[in-house]
Amino acid sequence: MKTLGAVLAGGRSSRFGSDKALAMLGGRTLLDHVLAALRPHCDTVVIVGRDDVADWPRPDMGPLAGIAGALVYAADNGFDRALTAPVDCVRLPDDLCVRLEPAPAFLDTQPVIGLWPIAALHELRAMLEDGGDLAVKAFARRIGARAVESDFVPPNINSVADLDRLAGDAG
Repeated sequence: MKTLGAVLAGGRSSRFGSDKALAMLGGRTLLDHVLAALRPHCDTVVIVGRDDVADWPRPDMGPLAGIAGALVYAADNGFDRALTAPVDCVRLPDDLCVRLEPAPAFLDTQPVIGLWPIAALHELRAMLEDGGDLAVKAFARRIGARAVESDFVPPNINSVADLDRLAGDAG
């Protein structure tokens, strides 16, 4: 199976106050951290919601538009599935793909961290075009994705204070 890694980085960072992807942690941007965390699990990694890959069908529709953008890119480029993670997830479990097999599945502690098959793209497009409930868990229910229990709790960086706390925990 060919896996695309997709960093979801299209948010406005309104609670953070500046571009969260470019915020620094330990001398590297949050974006650099999540790229490094995803690479061991994927054949290729792209950034969704920026210059690499566009959100689908348009920006400002939340994480589902990022997941859709990743799946569109994956389908167009010969990948079987996409592994997604938000831009503020600076670390991932070493056995992430093993935990999420078989797709579709997501971590119960952070539904945006998920393994999504290309076959789910049709349902996701329909959801985004309908404009109803655009929660990741609603998409997961619609395609029968499993919520994988995990003791891994990813960092949740919504403010500079959250980032400072994480930097203090790492130091």
